[in-house]
Amino acid sequence: MAIGWKVVHDGKTPPIGEAVAPDERLSWPRTVGLGAQHVVAMFGATFVFPIIMGLNPQLAIMMSGVATIVFLLIVQGRVPSYLGTSASFVGGVFAIRAQGGDSADVTGAILVAGAVLALLGVVIHFLGAGVLHRVLPPAVTGAVVMLIGFNLAPVVATVYWPQDQWVGLLTMGFVIVAAVGFRGFLGRIAIFLGLIFGYVVSWLFDRFGQVTSVLPGQNLLDANGKACSPEGTYCVATAFPHDRVSWGAVKAADWIGLPPASDLAKGITGVHAPSFSLTFSLLVLPAVIALIAENTGHVKAVAEMTNRDLDPVMGRAIAADGVGTVIASAVGGSPTTTYAENIGVMAATRVYSTAAYYVAAVVAILFGLCPKFGAIVSATPGGVLGGITVVLYGMIGLLGAKIWKENGVDFANPVNLVPIAAGIIIAIGDTSLQITDNFTLSGIAFGTIVTLVGYHLARAIAPPELRDEGTMMAVGRTGLHRDEDAPPEPGQGRRVRTADEPGDGRPPEA
Repeated sequence: MAIGWKVVHDGKTPPIGEAVAPDERLSWPRTVGLGAQHVVAMFGATFVFPIIMGLNPQLAIMMSGVATIVFLLIVQGRVPSYLGTSASFVGGVFAIRAQGGDSADVTGAILVAGAVLALLGVVIHFLGAGVLHRVLPPAVTGAVVMLIGFNLAPVVATVYWPQDQWVGLLTMGFVIVAAVGFRGFLGRIAIFLGLIFGYVVSWLFDRFGQVTSVLPGQNLLDANGKACSPEGTYCVATAFPHDRVSWGAVKAADWIGLPPASDLAKGITGVHAPSFSLTFSLLVLPAVIALIAENTGHVKAVAEMTNRDLDPVMGRAIAADGVGTVIASAVGGSPTTTYAENIGVMAATRVYSTAAYYVAAVVAILFGLCPKFGAIVSATPGGVLGGITVVLYGMIGLLGAKIWKENGVDFANPVNLVPIAAGIIIAIGDTSLQITDNFTLSGIAFGTIVTLVGYHLARAIAPPELRDEGTMMAVGRTGLHRDEDAPPEPGQGRRVRTADEPGDGRPPEA
């Protein structure tokens, strides 16, 4: 596809009820404004997740812009979308770090998962979307999304919330109020507004005194009260007084420059080469299922909004997401995925022009060239992250329930109920299976395998009346917002016939 757009509506704001198609655009000043709006929409979550995963947020924002451009080129401009940082990998990343892995191990495992996602996208492109329905029905995809989110509950309880419980509580309350009470665009950027609110509250609290809490990986003491390394015997973290907001690194950072290179001696995580481990790769592979579900839902939502058949590019979109993740993680960046927040912006503005997304990608890359900006984000107080992750992790889990609801998954059917119940409890409880002395399956990976294998085994041995294939119609808009003016989501309240099912001669519904 040549990069070029037809100017419509004389380049001015579309009249009420009119839309701007992906291959069309408004005037460049308006297009730049829309692109900047898309950057703000994905800002909060795109920056929060790299911090949570221990990766560099400045690098994450830069690579999100690069990945978005790659995505638009692969889908030939037919699917307007922004690729921000994926939350689906957070649980696997924590599992890697819990087993002693560092940032290179994390990005190596993510790169492998991205490559697998890209290959699956190619397979789906040539075999058709029907293969998704057969291998990953809604019962399975919903369960995997749910267990990825709920497996992270202990992280909130033990890592972020204890750093400053009152700031966490206030930030959580603000995000809830903003998401539900704010109208239009403000409601869609509730996470971003929550970051700002939490920052301000933390700064105000510092005027009245420091907080005493444990900072992860800091102030480690041995049994004699002497400083020690994390690998030391009886080395424990100790609570100590400290400022909630510390901008020493912000003042030292330059205004213009590339993201820093990783320096373990100085505790800096930035640009680095990934390292590869089969064990660590298996810990993040379940995220591939969640990303397939997420991408499928987003493409279907865009198809309905633009009134276009995008099933032929479904495989391209999934593969493009995988390629974006491979490119980002190859230099130490965060995994990518299509963002529902940006789909919500399109639903509100009715401007689907890919020109706005190219602008957004360029703006993100420019932000990535500002080290001072990245330092500000990296300095986000732990209590703020506690309040935000309570909402984000729970939201990820409940998106699984949303997939079940929209596709009418019947839990009176033991084929759905029994294997899924087992898989979710294994993941949430972080149950492990020791296979060899050096290899253990646990948490999300173990739960996903039990869910997927258990479901297909149960369906294979079940009587015919219990074998309801269902459909794989994932979430359309997953952002933390309300879309009063958005179209109804596909598949809601009814069962949707798939392409490989008999029907009445009409094409299957999208």
